[in-house]
Amino acid sequence: MFDIKVSQEQLDYANEMVNKYNFGQRGYGDGTKREQLTGIIGQTVFADLIGQERPVGSTGFDGGKDFFINGRRVDIKTMTRKVPVKDFYVHNFVGYQKKYDVDYYVFASYNTTNRVLTICGYISKEEFFEKADFFPKGSLRKRSDGTSFHTFAPLYEIKQTDLLVANDLDSLLNGIVYRVG
Repeated sequence: MFDIKVSQEQLDYANEMVNKYNFGQRGYGDGTKREQLTGIIGQTVFADLIGQERPVGSTGFDGGKDFFINGRRVDIKTMTRKVPVKDFYVHNFVGYQKKYDVDYYVFASYNTTNRVLTICGYISKEEFFEKADFFPKGSLRKRSDGTSFHTFAPLYEIKQTDLLVANDLDSLLNGIVYRVG
């Protein structure tokens, strides 16, 4: 895992995009404005980090493909937390996004307390669905802190320890590769 400090300019940009455009375009399980903001913060910071274009709401739905890295289609999935990521945490993935034509997922956590985006790791789409646990819509999920919630959509969870390790940007970029078969 590695951390990136989120600038005020990046937060302002993400806020502007979410206030102008609806990034949830499935018609179901689209996420609240707050949840969309979390995703756009992750995309914006990651775009700046790897030198690619920031999300632009005026172009419409991106089909789940946020970035192209080494010829691979990559979707960044960002969750909000108030504490640093721990090895026993899980990352959520809304099941409605399973059909999107991507090759890799990068998982990130945005810490609202210290305004830091943690790049938690990455995994190929194929490996993700082999390792993740599935919970139907309405399932009761219990968090490690004792709180719980009912899933608003079909949900996949993957353990932090099941992600491929990225200790820095180079190890992340070098790990996302074209695989045959």
